[in-house]
Amino acid sequence: MKVRLFEIFTSVEGEGILYGTKTLFVRLAGCPFTCYYCDTKESLPMNSGKEYSIEDANQLIDNNLKNQTYKVNFTGGDPLIQHEAVAQLAKHIQMKKIPTYLESSCFDIDRFNHVLPFIDIVKIEFKTKDSEFVDSQHYDKLIDHTMKCLISSVKENKTTYIKIVVSSKTSLDDFRELVNQIFKNISKDDIDGFIIQPTYGISEPSLELLLELYDIVYPHYIDVKVVPQLHKFIGAP
Repeated sequence: MKVRLFEIFTSVEGEGILYGTKTLFVRLAGCPFTCYYCDTKESLPMNSGKEYSIEDANQLIDNNLKNQTYKVNFTGGDPLIQHEAVAQLAKHIQMKKIPTYLESSCFDIDRFNHVLPFIDIVKIEFKTKDSEFVDSQHYDKLIDHTMKCLISSVKENKTTYIKIVVSSKTSLDDFRELVNQIFKNISKDDIDGFIIQPTYGISEPSLELLLELYDIVYPHYIDVKVVPQLHKFIGAP
């Protein structure tokens, strides 16, 4: 088995419920989707980065793993594009008793379930209609897969949190519909966090909009947080 990696580096986690933690990022190449605010466009082509055997990739991870690292984050691109390889790499990390973390749009429930046994912390990212992740014809199918991934992660008692990226284009009505749909399928006690993440540098939402979005989630989950990308502000990769 081969895996195509774009880069491996240690930095400060800049997103989600574990922002600020020392993290080894394993960025995999490949993502066929088209979020207009994507900040890692260089890793999207499947021929980006470099191809390794699983054994060589594991050795590369070992060589880059620094002391006191809190977790290993599989990111992209989208790691589920290379789900079989991610499962093997995550299994290797788990043997070191270091938490594994999956950062994915969760676009495919079968690929997600293949990886899940080897992942300790799961970020379930729901895309809004305005993200341009997929066209309107395929949006409902995407949300169905993401919802199934959320339910699967919760059922397996993984540390699970939800993230939704929002921008000045985000519709309050569409956001409310998505949030209502989420909490029809899970309870507030099932998840470990709900993050509203504003875009950075492009179509940035106003504070007024962020507060309105916050107010939509709050009746369902009082620990909802608006968390910008910390690494952008401290100059970290």
